[in-house]
This record gives sequence, structure tokens and C-alpha cells, in this order.
Amino acid sequence: MITLKNITLRRGTKVVLQGASATLHGGEKVGLIGRNGAGKSSLFSLLTGRLQLDGGDIEIPPSWLAPGGMAEVAQNMPETDDSATDFVLQGDTRLMMARQAVADAEASDDGHAMGEAYAALADAGDFDAPARAQALLMGLGFKGPQLEAPVNSFSGGWRMRLQLARALMCPSQLLLLDEPTNHLDLDALVWLEAWLQRYEGTMIVISHDREFLDAVTKVTLHLDETKLTRYTGGYTAFEFMRAERMSQQAAAYAKQQDRIAHLNKFIARFKAKASKAKQAQSRVKALERMEKLGPVLTAADFEFEFREPESLPNPMLALRDLDCGYRNDDGDITIVKGINRSVMPGQRIGILGANGQGKSTLVKTLAHMQPPIAGTITEGKGLSIGYFAQQELDVLQLDSGPLLHMIRLAKQVSPQAREQELRDFLGRFRFVGDMVNQPVGQMSGGEKARLVLALIVWQRPNLLLLDEPTNHLDLTTREALSMALNGFEGTVMLVSHDRALLREVCDEFWLVTKGGVSEFDGDLDDYQKWLLEQSRLQAAEMKAAAKQAAAAPAPAPVAAPVAAPVAAPAPSPAASSGNRKEERKAQAEANQKLAAQTKPIKQELAKVEQRLGSASEERDRIGEALADPALGSNERVDLGRKLKELGDEIDELEAKWLNLSESLQLLQQG
Repeated sequence: MITLKNITLRRGTKVVLQGASATLHGGEKVGLIGRNGAGKSSLFSLLTGRLQLDGGDIEIPPSWLAPGGMAEVAQNMPETDDSATDFVLQGDTRLMMARQAVADAEASDDGHAMGEAYAALADAGDFDAPARAQALLMGLGFKGPQLEAPVNSFSGGWRMRLQLARALMCPSQLLLLDEPTNHLDLDALVWLEAWLQRYEGTMIVISHDREFLDAVTKVTLHLDETKLTRYTGGYTAFEFMRAERMSQQAAAYAKQQDRIAHLNKFIARFKAKASKAKQAQSRVKALERMEKLGPVLTAADFEFEFREPESLPNPMLALRDLDCGYRNDDGDITIVKGINRSVMPGQRIGILGANGQGKSTLVKTLAHMQPPIAGTITEGKGLSIGYFAQQELDVLQLDSGPLLHMIRLAKQVSPQAREQELRDFLGRFRFVGDMVNQPVGQMSGGEKARLVLALIVWQRPNLLLLDEPTNHLDLTTREALSMALNGFEGTVMLVSHDRALLREVCDEFWLVTKGGVSEFDGDLDDYQKWLLEQSRLQAAEMKAAAKQAAAAPAPAPVAAPVAAPVAAPAPSPAASSGNRKEERKAQAEANQKLAAQTKPIKQELAKVEQRLGSASEERDRIGEALADPALGSNERVDLGRKLKELGDEIDELEAKWLNLSESLQLLQQG
């Protein structure tokens, strides 16, 4: 059981928690919620011991604090050449300790110690540990060749999946998960929900995905205004109970205000009259003794709306034999091909598919961010596209603030706009005061996302192309986006792993899979069932293949010749030789064709890897230089700016590496 008693925590001058108390029982699955910046991650740091209390007390069972008792997703990724499987295996601290004990016992040649060590190793499940690690990886979307790939070869998003798998590998009694769904597609998200539902320990999860919270939590801990409030049930139950509580508090506050006004009126009227003085004085004492209720205060709601489009072309888009992918000097890389579809006014299309199948590639092509490989895109007259990029920096500039972004945009789409009008507009998206001049490079993910939304709204689009718009948005902003999209009169094409948003906004779905795009006949529940069925079939095929391999007869031993039974005539050596020759020729042609297709991707991969290596080395050198206390202030500013630019370039290179790697894998798998 975890007990928080009147805890207080300050971060600098900000009070994060003050007099907060809560009790969490063993085996409970808890959703920790609150607005961005409320202090949820700081509470995690308190539980793990990275931060110290300023007041109060925290009680956690000692066994939960022992090695392997607590697991969380580490935010820093070590540079290592260990394979993905070995890296995840290292998360099982109990297993690692048992293996070390075996090694120590063998080194000391202590028979008794070896017996105990091997018993502990068996108890830790050493015999099936690699299989368990690979099952976690495959559930989170890793494919066969990636299981043994070195950790350093993966991009940022996939490295976070590795860290998640490593945390799940630990046989913990307390599991802390901070936004575990941010880097997952729906396939991996469905798998993770099922895994967490089976988890037997105590779990605390921070998430802005309401359906995920409803699926995996039974208790909600709300952090608001430095206090913690416990609710029984998932997020939907929390919303209902909190609304009830706020309604009751508002009614009690209003009733008390009426009572106070009545008493003050009596006191003011009769305090000067001798016959009523004693009664007036008793009212004064009653007021002093009264425990004053506070008004119901909530975080300011955020809401916005898309302006009415000037026109609605019909059709919006006509896609004919469209191939989408990437162009480079060595040739074209096709990810999705043969798309023949039309987009009509008023449609609400959700785009489904696993990571790497081409969802973002399709959206980028439609948004003119990259040219089509083949085929045509015919746009309706008057088409105006509003594009939300998964990587916000695709449409934002690091050194410019929100106001400068708006001034540039207004010159293109609204030449008459005055600066004050632009400031007022940005205020609707929570950019007020000096924030309008804060460089984008210094903003949080949520602030960048709100700025992109502001830019889209100003453009008055009639077609919205949204690629993972909720990644950095809290629940309040997600709900505001959902309401705005439902009020939008144009067409929406949405890529998202937020099922609540997909359910509330989309009424039809496209499925991007196996290099093509098709209409998915069903809703999100049907899609989740389809994913589970695909996983079941894949597991059955793997099991059957393994069984067949195990049942294959071993080569017969050489023995003395015996009389052979009469059998069907065997193929002649000449015929067999001819068949083998044809097979070798066909295989050689197939290999040659595959090599021609994969060569440009491999060359581009090599270039990206080379630049990644040099950029990482340069980033490390700058980091060492910044640690020099003798560094001047101007030099420190310049190096800091360069460090930020390198970090953004590395993120973009890693994303490109991932797309290229997945394209290469799709080609090699046929």
C-alpha cells in the first residue's frame, strides 16, 4: 500500500503539491490525471526517490523499493550495441541478478553456491526469458529482423518502445507509466491494453487517452490546484463524479453566501440597538466560527472553432493510380501504390494502419509536402488545405514566435490584419502577453501543437489533413479539438491513435496495409477485433511452422543395403537437374530484381546513418563545451542554439531512418 500524508513539494518557486494526501492499495490500477504542468511527473519522481519532499511523509512497502520491485519507462536511452532482445532482457533485474550469481559461483568453484544459484536462475524463468522478451517486442510492433538489431540502429520513437518493453519485462510489484501510448499505433495500443489488464501488481499511469484509461484503470487520482483527490473508477466515471462533486460544492457555496449575507444584514441593522446587541454579537461569533467554503475554481476551459469555409469543392480530391513514397538521387522509394479514391465534401475519414505502412506518407503527399511517385491528384477548384504535421517543426520555425508566424501567414491569406487583431486571435489559443514572442524552439510540445492549430484556423481551410494532432495535447485540449472538428463544415482526414477522437469525429475509415489503401468496412471496435484476429493467425502460423520444423525427419544413418520395396519410379537425374536449373535461374532473377529495388534505399540509409553519426558526435562535443565554467555568455547562447538545431536535425534524421528501414523491410518480405 502507498500512503501519502500531507505531502508538500516545491519546484523552484512553484508549489506543486501542498498538504496532499492519498492512499493506494496493493494491486490497484490507478490513472493519475491533471492538466499539463500540474505536477504529475514530479509525483512519479517522488515515488522513485529522484525528488525529496519539502513536507509530509510517503510510505511505500520496502519490497517495492528493492531491486526489481519498481519499474518505470526510463526517459534516457543508453548508447549500446546490444540487440533489442538482450536490451529488453536486462529489464528483468531478478533474472540478471540470478545470472550474475551463477557466474560468481562458477568463478569461485563453490558447489553449494552453484546449486543455490542455478535454483534461483530456474525460479527467475531463465529457460523462456528470451521468448518472453521477444513476445513483448512483437506485441509492441517489432518485426522478426528487428528483434536482433542493435539498439543504436533504432530511431527515437522505436527506442521509447524498447524502454517500454524493458519496463514490462521487469517482474515488478509497482509499475509507473508516464504517457506510454505516445509512440504507439493502434495495433500496439490494443496489445498493451490487454497486457496491462493482466498485470498483477500495482500500476500508476499518466495518460491523456481517455479510452486507454477506461480500459486499464479502476481508480483515478486527480491532481488539481496542488491537491490529490481519489475517485473510484476509470476516467469516464471520474468525469461524472467530479461534475457531481463540483455541482454540490457550488450549491453549498451559494447557500453559505446567502447565510453570510443574512447574518451581516442582521448585524448591521441591530448592532446599535441595546435590545438587540446581544443577538447581534452572537451572529458575529457565528460568522467567526463558520468554516468558509471556497468558490468552485477550475482550470480555464480551452475552446476554439474552425471558421466557415469559403467554398466546398465537389469532389475535394480525385486520386488516380497514385503511388506515394520518397524521391532521392538514386531512385524512387514507393511505400503505398495504386490508390484510386475520391474525397468528397463533408466526409470524416479516419486513416488506420500499423506504423510504417504509409499513413503519414499518404497525408504528406496530399498536403504537397512531398511529390507523388506516380499517378495523379486532381484538386477541386477552390481547395484550401489545413495540414497538421506529426512533427510540428515541419510547419514551424524554431527561432520565430507565435506573433511572427501569424504576421507572415496574415500577409498571405489576410493582408488587412492588424497586429492587435493577431494578438487577440492568439489569445484564444492561450498565447498571451510575452508568450506571443517566445521562440518556438523554447516551447513545450502542447504549445507547439496549439500554435499549429491556430495557423490552420486562420487559413480558413475546407480540407483538414491531421497527422497525430493529439500527441502533446492534454485532455481538455483534446476535447476542444474534438468539438471544433465536429463543428467544422469541410472535410476531415485524420491519422490518430486516440480512439476517442476517432470515434467522435470519423464516420468512415481507410485502411493502409500491404502497400495499398482500401476502405475498412466497420467501426473501431471491428478494427480492434480484426487486429486481434490478425495477431492470432500470425501466432498460429508461427506455431505451425515451428511444429513442422520440429517434426522434420533427421537424415537417415548410413546402413548396409537391404532389399528395397517396390516404389514409384523416381524422376530421372536429367529431369531433376533441369528443374533445379530453372529454379536457380528464377531465384537469381528474383534476387537481382530485389537488389535493384533495395539498392537506392540502402544507399540512402547509409547517408542518413553517416549524418546521424556526425551530428551525434557534434552534439556530444557541444555538450562537453557547455560544461566548461569559463565559457562566455555569448558563446554559451550560440552553442545552446546550435545544440537545439542539432537535436531537431537528429530527430528528423531518425524519423527518416525509420521510414527507410520499414520500406526496406517491406520489400525484403515481399
